[in-house]
Amino acid sequence: MKGRTPLLIAIGLGLGAAMLAWLNVSTARREARKGWNLVPIVVAGQDVDEGTTLTTDMIAQRAMPSQFVTPSVIKPDNYSYVVGQRVLVNLKKGDPLLWSQFESSKGLERLSKAVQKNFRAISIAAAGEGAVGGWIRPNDHVDIIATFKDPQSSETNTMTLLQNVLVLATGKITGNTNMNLLSSSDRRYSNITLLMLPEEVEILTLAEGMGKITLALRNEDDLETPSDRVKTTPETLITGERVNALLKKRHQLGIQVISGGGR
Repeated sequence: MKGRTPLLIAIGLGLGAAMLAWLNVSTARREARKGWNLVPIVVAGQDVDEGTTLTTDMIAQRAMPSQFVTPSVIKPDNYSYVVGQRVLVNLKKGDPLLWSQFESSKGLERLSKAVQKNFRAISIAAAGEGAVGGWIRPNDHVDIIATFKDPQSSETNTMTLLQNVLVLATGKITGNTNMNLLSSSDRRYSNITLLMLPEEVEILTLAEGMGKITLALRNEDDLETPSDRVKTTPETLITGERVNALLKKRHQLGIQVISGGGR
């Protein structure tokens, strides 16, 4: 036993050192992960070869610290955008799925498929204040306001030219475009495409040549198109008669102001 004592002591010290090292590593890991906010992401559920068309059974979900999840990482609520797309790289099981790993559908859309029979699509220049500060989106409904000079009196007139017009696209973005595949510059637009009857296209084209076109955004549930509209002229502004009449109408409609979570 005397001969074995040094060996046993050495083994004990080695085990103790290994245990201490393991505890230190575990403590370091816990400290490093302290405060992590885990969020779900989409990963490859199996090895996927380049050129394979992705299906739902090829993907899985796992948690990752939010500080490591960039906009390029695909999240579970967006996985449907890449299902059915071709993978551009080889993927290993567990690899996070990135937007850049798939064929982009951008540029493959055909706007003509969104144009209903007997209607036409026409684009007009619209950005900034002319497009409600850039808040207009595909599938919104807008009114078209025209400002022009009367050819006979040279008086400036403003009137609601067309009402409840459907927006098909803003720039290159349609209602079916995957926004995650677009750069920030591609999301900005300087023109808007509208769905109109051929006769309405003629009216809008003439109005554009006569003056300024502005778009007014409508509530998606507001489908009324009043026909008792009149033009606005400098005289109506000076007299204030029409402004006062419209003020009464605003009160009758019960305009609600939302502030601080209350009305």
